Amino acid sequence: MPRAAENCGRSLTSDLNSVEGLGFYLYRSTARDGLGADELQDILLEARRRNQALGLTGCLHYEDGLFFQWLEGPVEGLRDVVASIERDRRHVSLDVLDQGSLDHRRFQDWRMRFSDRDKASLMDWFAKSDSSTVHRGDYAGGVVAFMMSIAV
Repeated sequence: MPRAAENCGRSLTSDLNSVEGLGFYLYRSTARDGLGADELQDILLEARRRNQALGLTGCLHYEDGLFFQWLEGPVEGLRDVVASIERDRRHVSLDVLDQGSLDHRRFQDWRMRFSDRDKASLMDWFAKSDSSTVHRGDYAGGVVAFMMSIAV
């Protein structure tokens, strides 16, 4: 599986500070203990409202207490949202999988697409694929490929 950077038509960047124009941010985090369905819906509604205002699009996948999120759009808004996510106490152990500049959007029609295990399982997808979960670039590329493969 190609690296996420190759999948997304962009070059690797160490962080969003050196990006201009269109950027992306891919992370994985653990949901805090006791996060319920109502709070998950609140997260989704808030993200869609905020993303609409900032011109961001993306996909949020929630499975087995883990969040996987791809955000894309104008880097100024993206930086604001990333800072907000990093402060959000509903996340524990946030791990940036990849980030940087982007040539074109992957989720252009989605203010925030949502999927969960009921829709499709990322863990099952990895178990059936040849993607490595050990090599960080392959893992990030696999997460993006999974998010793009989910039937709408």
